[in-house]
Amino acid sequence: MLSGIGPIFLQLAQRVEEDIINGTFAEESIVPSTNEYAVFYHISPITISKGINLLVDRGVLYKKRGIGMFVAPGAREQLRAERKKAFREQHLSSLLQEAQLLGIDRDELADMIRQKDVP
Repeated sequence: MLSGIGPIFLQLAQRVEEDIINGTFAEESIVPSTNEYAVFYHISPITISKGINLLVDRGVLYKKRGIGMFVAPGAREQLRAERKKAFREQHLSSLLQEAQLLGIDRDELADMIRQKDVP
């Protein structure tokens, strides 16, 4: 479902992005229609359209008139690259700052990461 954090149309766009990244929607495959998403999430089709159009504007999805919405070629790698960049900018800097504050050098930090179980 949607997380409840941020505008609903952005949550939907992020959900579709995640479905593309994790392979639920392969490149060139059709994604659910605006009406299907609206019924599934109990959200206005206008709100759904706003989220889907964000992905169209970014080249992640494309429309085939009268047929539906499809995942664009290269969308998965595009999204992964964008997410990696955002991760680096949003999380890595603060992690390194906190490690420095606590006197944790990069080798110790790398060991901590290696020992952590990833879900």
